[in-house]
Amino acid sequence: MRLTLSALLISSLALGGCATVRDSRVNPFNWFGTSRSETVVITPTASTNPLIPSGRVGLFQRKRAEREVYLGQPIDTVSDLVVERVPGGAIIRASGISPAQGLYEVQLTPETEDDEPVDGVLSYRLEGRLPQNAAVGGSTATRTVTAAHAVTEQQLRGVTTIRVVGASNARTTRR
Repeated sequence: MRLTLSALLISSLALGGCATVRDSRVNPFNWFGTSRSETVVITPTASTNPLIPSGRVGLFQRKRAEREVYLGQPIDTVSDLVVERVPGGAIIRASGISPAQGLYEVQLTPETEDDEPVDGVLSYRLEGRLPQNAAVGGSTATRTVTAAHAVTEQQLRGVTTIRVVGASNARTTRR
């Protein structure tokens, strides 16, 4: 009886100690915390035309650049941001609520040209395309969209904050 009671006491203390590992920084599921909402300040754009290339364009690069033009607009509200660790990097998953139904080609577009962090902040825009005859309104479930973007460990090196920007708010998550 004494042996059983002491084994039960030791095992309950050992299992109770696991709660501290769950909440510690050693656990890879805690590397990025929960996201929080921020307001977005809209700054006026430059007077240059973004459709005119600024650098030298070669014969084959020109056609590639014409194919990669994305005509999406920022989604109204970013409602959720989750960063999931995977082997070799992470997956950034953001959900947003559109003002109208029928949004398609939803994606997380990097705010920097090379998808590089600026001062430890990796920033993306949640964008999508609306059809011309989009039905405005509807339930939140029919207007909610989700997009994901994979990043490598090399891209995450030096990143302390991941930020996803919409038209009216932004969500950030920190390490």
